Amino acid sequence: MDFRFDFRRYTLPFRMPVRTARGPWLAREGVYVRIGRPGGMTGYGEASPIPHFGTETVDAAEAFCRSLGDKVDDQVLSRIPENLCATRNAVASAMEAGAGAAIHRSLAVAALLPAGRASLAAAPPLADAGFRVFKWKVAVGPAAEERAILGDLIGALPSGSRIRLDANGGWNRREAQGWLDLASELPIEFVEQPVARDSRGAADTLKGLAADYPVPIALDESIAGDGDVGPWLEAGWPGYFVIKPSLLGDVGGVLGRLLAARARVVFSSSLETGLGAQAALRWAFAWTGTMTALGFGVWPLFADSRFDGPSAVPFIRAEDIERISPEALWNAAS
Repeated sequence: MDFRFDFRRYTLPFRMPVRTARGPWLAREGVYVRIGRPGGMTGYGEASPIPHFGTETVDAAEAFCRSLGDKVDDQVLSRIPENLCATRNAVASAMEAGAGAAIHRSLAVAALLPAGRASLAAAPPLADAGFRVFKWKVAVGPAAEERAILGDLIGALPSGSRIRLDANGGWNRREAQGWLDLASELPIEFVEQPVARDSRGAADTLKGLAADYPVPIALDESIAGDGDVGPWLEAGWPGYFVIKPSLLGDVGGVLGRLLAARARVVFSSSLETGLGAQAALRWAFAWTGTMTALGFGVWPLFADSRFDGPSAVPFIRAEDIERISPEALWNAAS
């Protein structure tokens, strides 16, 4: 059976640049897909790759979508190349091959703080709103300055708050060791991706750091595609797995392996729009394993607020996800 197929590429400026160890990120690019079925049913999906994570490029996603023409059949997923995980995710979502029913009514959320000294002004209002887990980008400025800011940041937060330090692979081994020494004395929930996945000996470095320090380490960029989880599970990785469902082609398969291994999972945004966030969050709400606060406290994110996901609040409810209208976002992207 053939289905109607359409796609639209988008470029959406962030309301403020997202600063990471790789520099400022100014806009989100991605591809929306739409699949029409007999009887008037329509499904939508979003391919929101992050090339510096190791995903396909947006150009590759767009080129594949163009190659499909205006019709697809029910075997289309089997024809998507393995290296186009974000593209497969979008098509699977549009074909309604997504998560099962929600088992959670609400889930806690970690608030994303801006990098650098701007975090000191942003944190108190978020704490007043009820957040108690905060993610802070590091390896953006000089280490001595960031360490001083971290001390001030901890002092500005309520007792019992936890901070996630996200280096985005911006440290070498020695720098990571210095930060992990410091973090061992502070309310740090975990340190995320301390060294780059493509640096020399990265896997051995990460395993060594995880064994040498009490502060957990979370893999983020190291989990960029469907095949990345397996080797870490086989190695007995003791830390967290940061899972960005939007970047995985076979989300159910990857999550099934993690569940079987009783792995510690953090569901996280890939800074996708509300369309992709809806699909990603449905996976989180159907998860039955061990998890901690969602890494989805990123909105408001876009200069055009129509593309934002659920507002950054301390708890996202299942009904907040279902209020997102993929059709409205598709139309807004025209």
